[in-house]
Amino acid sequence: MIGPDGNQLGIKAVPEALRMARGLDLDLVEVAPMANPPVCRIMDYGKFRYEEAQKAKEARRKTIHVTIKEVKFRPKIGKGDFDTKMRHLIEFIEEGHKVKVTLQFRGREMAHPELGRKILDDVITTVGPIAKVESQARMEGRSMTLVLSPDKKAQEAIKKAAEEAQKKAAIEAARAAEASDTDEATPPHEAPIEEPLAATVSAELAQEPAATIEADADQAPTEVPGDN
Repeated sequence: MIGPDGNQLGIKAVPEALRMARGLDLDLVEVAPMANPPVCRIMDYGKFRYEEAQKAKEARRKTIHVTIKEVKFRPKIGKGDFDTKMRHLIEFIEEGHKVKVTLQFRGREMAHPELGRKILDDVITTVGPIAKVESQARMEGRSMTLVLSPDKKAQEAIKKAAEEAQKKAAIEAARAAEASDTDEATPPHEAPIEEPLAATVSAELAQEPAATIEADADQAPTEVPGDN
């Protein structure tokens, strides 16, 4: 017997196991009837059934039902209609479906199958690497058909490359924003302003002591009597 917390409780008689389950207000559920001896577990059976149903529902949701979708073209289809049909075709491929591309001929269009092949070539080029040609183009009465199937490896590679590019762009944007914030926080360097030379000389003269000037005046040269 296994307890509600997953611990093994050993081999128990049925009455004792039932008494232990009722004591915990839970159920005694046989989980491995083919084992020797059979394995039972104490649990909330209603909760167990609900969780199992949710698991099954999630598994069904993740299961991809591959179907064949059909997209029809005309040899003289316009650019707008072609782009619209290609958007639907690419959506089918990305959802995991195969796509049957049908080109319908009418009247005298049957005399120009090369127009149809050109349309199918444009379809393959537009789809790109996310799909591969499963069945080559062939005539079926008045129609030319081509079957495309998803290329999972190519789709995963493209998705991974796009995620890496987006991550790299985000890192570069963050670095640019950080650099911009740093430039705004740093004040610009101010070069010293050079004062005019005349102003500097005047300032130095103004700062010279007056006593020095007076002393120079007192020390004027005196005449020495010479020999006449």
